[in-house]
This record gives sequence, C-alpha cells and structure tokens, in this order.
Amino acid sequence: MEILETLRIDGRLRTAHGVSWLIAQTGDHPARLLHRPWRENPFPTYRRLRDLGPVVSSRLPFHAATTRTAVDQILRSRDFGVRPPGDFNVAEQFNVMDLSFLQQDPPDHTRLRKMARPAFSPRRMEGYRVEIEKITEDLLDRALERGGFDLMRDFAQPLPIIVISGLLGVPERDQTDFDRIGNVIGAALDGARSARQLRQIQEATAELDVLIERLVIERRADPREDVVSDLVARHDEGGMSAAELGAMFRLLLVAGFETTVNLIGNGVMALLRHRQEWERLVAEPELAGGAVEEVLRYDSPVQLTGRWAHRDTEVEGVPISAGQQVMCLLGSANRDPRHFTEPDHFDIARANASEHLSFSGGVHYCLGAPLARLEGEIALRALSRRIPGLRPTAMPTRRDTLTVRGLATFPVTTGER
Repeated sequence: MEILETLRIDGRLRTAHGVSWLIAQTGDHPARLLHRPWRENPFPTYRRLRDLGPVVSSRLPFHAATTRTAVDQILRSRDFGVRPPGDFNVAEQFNVMDLSFLQQDPPDHTRLRKMARPAFSPRRMEGYRVEIEKITEDLLDRALERGGFDLMRDFAQPLPIIVISGLLGVPERDQTDFDRIGNVIGAALDGARSARQLRQIQEATAELDVLIERLVIERRADPREDVVSDLVARHDEGGMSAAELGAMFRLLLVAGFETTVNLIGNGVMALLRHRQEWERLVAEPELAGGAVEEVLRYDSPVQLTGRWAHRDTEVEGVPISAGQQVMCLLGSANRDPRHFTEPDHFDIARANASEHLSFSGGVHYCLGAPLARLEGEIALRALSRRIPGLRPTAMPTRRDTLTVRGLATFPVTTGER
C-alpha cells in the first residue's frame, strides 16, 4: 500500500508540474516563472509582465502582481491573507510544511509573532554585532589561508548558520545537520515536485523535530540566554503548543539562514560584475549599509510571496474575487521603473534603495530583517576591507529554486590589486 500511495502522490505532483510546463509553452508569463530557463533569470519576464499590467492573470489558478504599487497594496491590505479563506484548499504540492506565523493570519499570527519578537529586539541586535564580526573575521582568516575559495561554501553559508545556531542555542555538534536540513527546507518553499522530494522534506522535518526535542529537554533542565530557552518557557506557560514550538523553530531556521546566505552571495556577485561599485565600496566602506539595501532591491533573496483574497476587492483597478490567489512578485516590484530610476542599474549609493519590498510588508514584514541587514553589512564591509582584490575564478552556479533566489557555488580568489 505504501508503494502504491507513493506512486499516486508522485503521479499527481508530476502531472501538476507537467501541466504548468505546457501552459508556460503557450506564452503564459506567470507560468514561465515556475520553469527553466525563465526561472534562472526572471527579470526579462518581470519586465514583460509589468508591460501587461499591475496584475496579470495566468491560465494556472493565480494572478501575478507585478508593480511596486500593486504588490505593496496587497501586502498591506486586510482584504488579503496568507491562508485561503473558508473551504479553499492549498494545492497538495505547496502544502508540505508548517512554518509557524509565516503561514498564519491574525489572530494566531499576532500571538505567535509576539513570542518571537524579543529575539530581534534592538538590544539583542547590538549584542549580536560583536559576535557576528568575530565569526566573520574567523571565516575570512581561514579563507585567506587558502587563497582561492568558494564564497558560498566557505563564507556565505557558514556565517549565518553559525549566527542563527548561536541565537537559537543549537550546539556545535548539530550545526552540520542544521545546514543540510536548512537547505532542504528552503527548497521546499517552491513546493514539492515529486514524491521523492516530498519524502526528503518530510525526513528533514522529522530530523529537525528530533533536534528540537533534544534542545527543549536540555533547555528545560538548564535554561540559557537564547531563543530556545525563551520559547520553551512560553510553551511551558501554555502560550503555545508543542507543534507550534516546532513550527516556530523551523521558521526561524529558514528566516535566519536562507535570506542572509543569498543576500551575501547575490551581493558579492553583483558587486564583482559591476566592478566600479566594488571599487567604490573598497574606497568608501561606510557605503556597506547602502550596498546591502541595493542588493536587496536589485537581486532579492526572496523573489515572491503568495496572498489569498478574503473578499471581493480590486488592485489598481483590476478586480480580484474572494478565494483567488495572487503571487506578489517582489523581484519585479523592486525593478519597477515607475518607482526606481534606471532600475536595472546597480548603484550602491541609490537614494531610495531601502524602499524595496524584499522583506515583504504589512503585518508580515520580516521579523528577522534587522539581523539580515546587520550580517550583510558586516560581511560586505569585511570582504571589501580584507580582500580588496576579490575576483571570480569561474562562473557561479545557481540553485534550482524560484522563491528563494541564490547561488550554489561561487569560486573566487583573493586576486591582485
């Protein structure tokens, strides 16, 4: 029976993927974003979609919001939520994992988010700065010993893994597993395409649940100054269920790992491809904060987020019926020429770069945005100071994902000035 059920699930998932592929071949631009080759460089497709209008329908069961105004309106509007209204169901391939308040509407969203908020308070951010700077310097020391290294494997990935592990209280013994599990969970944001991938997601979730259970037992016996101890106390006080505690941990893993890894990777790639901007950062390290904002705008680590209409409404004059889903194309909004002058031009001193929507908006504005910004600024500043001659030695390779946009490998060398 298990084999038959696996085959049935695999058939349904592969059929759904095949149907969307066939629809993409008809010139359906929203559907094309789900597939290669358009997914690897979505920006020309975004441009075509913006030319078609602020909200574009697909033959697949969703609309695509393309402009900054439309995306911002949807993210902030109470007419939309992250969960479908009433009896509407999420498609099987996308209903694969519980990520806490990221997938909840008020009042549960409000209750759960409030419990996680102290981890990202201004006081804690300042406390994290010294530790992040130390981790950054240690990683660069090891990279410089080798001369040539892989930016992703040796720097961009381990930095936020070590940081979020410390924030959550994950022991060093578990960090390798934490890294691997995080990659599987991050890819799951695009949904499952086969029974095999679905099984990988389920196995990674189960592994993470075991890790969480062990940490909960340890922190209950020996509370510390970390987020897990805070959340365990909340759980024991009746503020959240065991399932909600596990989902919160999964969300903090994804939010604390994926965004920053890809912010650093995408940022360094953009800087090295626009060499004059890299040289500018080397000469003026105080531009690191602005560089982070421009990277977030120019090549956002998160390219889209979904919303469901909870009632009949309209967006920039386009009617949306209750129960319809809208994909908010953050990457398209961030390159809208009606808001950003010369949006395809990369400029680390852009005056309004911080007006990007890469951290979403409204009640779901990213809680971990201050930490991602802090890590990104420290990383870019340290790289430009310590390796001013940084250069690629081969073409970087991309991860095969859409929601999360990032690099798999990026070979570089310290170079010569």
